[in-house]
Amino acid sequence: MAKNLEISFLLDFYGDMLTDKQRDVVELYYNEDLSLAEIAAHSGITRQGVRDSIKRAESQLLEYEERLHLAARFRRIENVLSSIVREAEQIEKLNDRFGGAPEIDRSAQSIIRLAKQLDED
Repeated sequence: MAKNLEISFLLDFYGDMLTDKQRDVVELYYNEDLSLAEIAAHSGITRQGVRDSIKRAESQLLEYEERLHLAARFRRIENVLSSIVREAEQIEKLNDRFGGAPEIDRSAQSIIRLAKQLDED
């Protein structure tokens, strides 16, 4: 299951680098959860052909990530943004508890807003 999630995640980053046929087969297998037989019928190739195409595409996706590290970088950025939001929320809480300086509150809210804006992009 973890491999399925990883390949599906890598497909989001590098799917356009696969051939159209490879991308279609991998998307049907991982995102639509179709069986090899169903994909073979849909694509007009054998089940073995589908399997081979999926394995080649998986290897390519993993190789792209090994060379470019885009998915790993994206995950790190998401984690850092989550940490920034948590820390800014903690600053807001502490500010409320210890006097409530409006400048600190505004700055914390601005940090949260900016971090969430980056996370949405």
